[in-house]
Amino acid sequence: MAPAAPALEHPIVQAPLGGGPSTPALAAAVCEAGGLGFLATGYRPLDGVAGDIADVRARTGRPFGVNVFAPPAPVADAAAVARYAASLGEGAGEPRHDDDEFDAKVQLLARERVAVVSFTFGGPTDGVVETLHKAGCAVWATVTTPAEAVRAAAVGADALVVQGVEAGGHRGSFDDQAPGEIGLLALLQLVGAAVDLPLVGTGGIVTGRGVAAVLAAGAWAAGLGSAFMRAPEAATSAPHLEALRGSRPTALTRAFTGRLARGIENRFMAEHPDAPRAYPDVHHVTAPLRAAARRRGDAEAINLWAGQAYELATDEPAGEIVRRLAGEARAALREAAGR
Repeated sequence: MAPAAPALEHPIVQAPLGGGPSTPALAAAVCEAGGLGFLATGYRPLDGVAGDIADVRARTGRPFGVNVFAPPAPVADAAAVARYAASLGEGAGEPRHDDDEFDAKVQLLARERVAVVSFTFGGPTDGVVETLHKAGCAVWATVTTPAEAVRAAAVGADALVVQGVEAGGHRGSFDDQAPGEIGLLALLQLVGAAVDLPLVGTGGIVTGRGVAAVLAAGAWAAGLGSAFMRAPEAATSAPHLEALRGSRPTALTRAFTGRLARGIENRFMAEHPDAPRAYPDVHHVTAPLRAAARRRGDAEAINLWAGQAYELATDEPAGEIVRRLAGEARAALREAAGR
């Protein structure tokens, strides 16, 4: 069996940050600083994923991870998706249901013998786990409930990414019809009682004290997303960066992709509170509109994924973020032990 995770100098894992911010430069910088960097494969073409892996390896000899979206469930109401697409008017894309080349991406990652392969939107099958284990890859699954944790453990996952409801971006739930809505601290305790696997706690962690908190709650490491989105190595769009430097509240929405996700509140979210539950069909519908909005710098019409504590993020190189947060976490744990 593959190891649960590479040995890390600092217990900090960079979230995959699919949809734009993810870059080989970011993942490599986190790895070089002693954390674990991740690449996102969501809606990246297969040759693009292979190129990203090669790019990371050219920048660092340290292990890194790659995230894959599990195949989506069938759409419950195709007519509702068609109505939603029509309501968005000129420039909207066509609804399309696909699995994002899931099998081909798993085979690619096995051939490349990536250190860690993580799954979001569902646990891998035991066959997928076996394929990756034979290639020497550790397999992680994102979970949002104790029941999901038990299912992931049953198929041989080596570690779990425990995602609290505070997290930015998509809920990693197995079933988007009933996504986990548990806060991270409670969820870590519940999952830790249900399974005996290394846990990566993620959701709303932006400071060293946040890192310390999940370690004290039993996590092997802390997973951070918003904390890295303002790093120069990230490819976060200009309007998204501007929003991340503000203080608007976040909320959960299906407006952009048809799957529940947390982002900074804006006009598009407010105008489409009842978007259909239909991923990735709605993603394909809104993708051209979002791309056009990014080009014109319109933060009111794009997905501004962010966790609940995003306001505490800083404009620092990724390596400095890792080292600073690790030092702050150690100081916070010493301080807490003294109390």
